[in-house]
Amino acid sequence: MELWDLFDADRLPTGRTGVRQDGQVDGQLHVVVHVCLFNGAGQMLIQKRTLSKKDWPGLWDFTVGGSVHAGENSRQGAMREVREELGLDIDLEGARPSFTFNFEYGFDDFYLLHREVDLAQLAVPNEEVDEVRWADLDEVLHLVRTGQFLNYRESAVRFIFDFVGHRNIFDPRGL
Repeated sequence: MELWDLFDADRLPTGRTGVRQDGQVDGQLHVVVHVCLFNGAGQMLIQKRTLSKKDWPGLWDFTVGGSVHAGENSRQGAMREVREELGLDIDLEGARPSFTFNFEYGFDDFYLLHREVDLAQLAVPNEEVDEVRWADLDEVLHLVRTGQFLNYRESAVRFIFDFVGHRNIFDPRGL
């Protein structure tokens, strides 16, 4: 049973937990994390979900993602997800999310990181991930458009690729 800490709209803890199988309750929000790993060529490491996954089986997705468990903070949840889905240990202590998307049922913290990862060293396939590969923006958008990737908005995918490596919303070339 997966337990989540619940938050109000200001992301303040309510002191209550929710159970994943219970569905969503209005006004009770939880935290989700995504970690997107990029190589020096500007490609994102993407994963193909196993056919046994309850949600979105067999589709490609960002590097890793999942809900933060009760008692974890966002960083801890992100590190756990990377370890569970890829068998890779990353250190995010002291890191902040690159940005957060708010969605109907919570907060989605994105960590955008540059890492040169040898795919042969990853613990894939496993019970959650069938396959991984590097993909550039055009490849990811093609997968989205052809229904082979989770149905993220193309503008969100473009934003992620554009934002990687930047720590603010200002373009220094415009100053």
